[in-house]
Amino acid sequence: MTTDQLDSMRSWVVAAAAFLSMFTVFGVAYSFGEFFGPMADEFGTDRSETAFFFSITTFAYFLIGMGTGRIADRVGPRPVVLVGAVAMFAGLMLTAEVGTLTLGYVTYGLGVGIGVACCYVPTVAAVGGWFERRRTLAIGLAVAGIGVGTLVVVPVIEIVIDEHGWRNAYRFLAVTAFVLLLVAAIGAHRPPGSSAQPVPIREAVRGRTDFWLLYASTVFLSAALFTPFVFMADYIDTTGGSGSAAVLLGLIGMASVVGRLGFGAVAARFGLLRLYRGAFSALTLSFLLWIIADTSYPILIAFALLLGVAYGGFISLSPAIIADRFGTVGMGGVLGALYTAAGLGGLVGPPTIGAIIDRASHTAAQWTALVSGLISVVFLMAIQTPERRSDPPGLG
Repeated sequence: MTTDQLDSMRSWVVAAAAFLSMFTVFGVAYSFGEFFGPMADEFGTDRSETAFFFSITTFAYFLIGMGTGRIADRVGPRPVVLVGAVAMFAGLMLTAEVGTLTLGYVTYGLGVGIGVACCYVPTVAAVGGWFERRRTLAIGLAVAGIGVGTLVVVPVIEIVIDEHGWRNAYRFLAVTAFVLLLVAAIGAHRPPGSSAQPVPIREAVRGRTDFWLLYASTVFLSAALFTPFVFMADYIDTTGGSGSAAVLLGLIGMASVVGRLGFGAVAARFGLLRLYRGAFSALTLSFLLWIIADTSYPILIAFALLLGVAYGGFISLSPAIIADRFGTVGMGGVLGALYTAAGLGGLVGPPTIGAIIDRASHTAAQWTALVSGLISVVFLMAIQTPERRSDPPGLG
């Protein structure tokens, strides 16, 4: 690897491109909660059926991400991001025309799923490959795009849906996402030294108990994590709360930016694994605030802020943990493999939560999410392997 290129100005251009990429694709994905009610009303579907719309997409982008990560390891992130831009545009435009929810599963699930998969793992892995001394901080800055995208896009989409309907909102997202991803692709440079042949994923994780414990913990945490993104608007409507769900989701996004930057900045001082466990624990405990909130909007705000900070830490530290334990050569494939766990959690979690709400209550669903989070913490606490530090102390 040409070490003088690492932590250079071009490295920060790549980080900025990754930020824009994630701002775009996750702003689209996490705005689905605003589409939830209008689509359910038009198609006459229950919560579980409508939530499956989001779940298929989440599963698709994390599952496909394993393949796009490996492809980006071989050809670089730019062509993969360009494919994602086209897929995102086509999927959203087609979703605006669907006549049934089932057809929407295909158009939105594949379009947005492929779009996120092409723009998330490849760009995060590229940032990891462009940095050495400031890798954790750079990844934290890049994935802050997810939080900023949530903060900005969700309230905008709420307004567009109210004024122009959900179909036109999808058309608006299609054009906007396509343009922004084209810009992001310009800065998505291939990491120096990435031409080295990556080890096959199965060999990279073979015999690595730490990987499988990370995997299991991610499944259960993700099953809980996506609950507010899908059901917060429905919760506000059902309980008769006076506040805005879009504001709460925006606060989650804003707080997650703080978490991504904060956790990334102190990781070298406190240790990646210790902070990672802290993020999982805080995210899990945040559901206690949601349980006791009822219609209290101030408590819901506190829940959104705590969950957001912890969520930001989880997202910021995951790539850094993979780089630290498995190295940066072939990082896209290993990171993509880990993220299939989030896909499984996203596939199972929202429909299960929706079914519990339909058959019992929102409170029962919140307790289910809390228990799922606790299980994730148990798996994470079982990791005993000492960490190999790749970031010198004080430079994270």
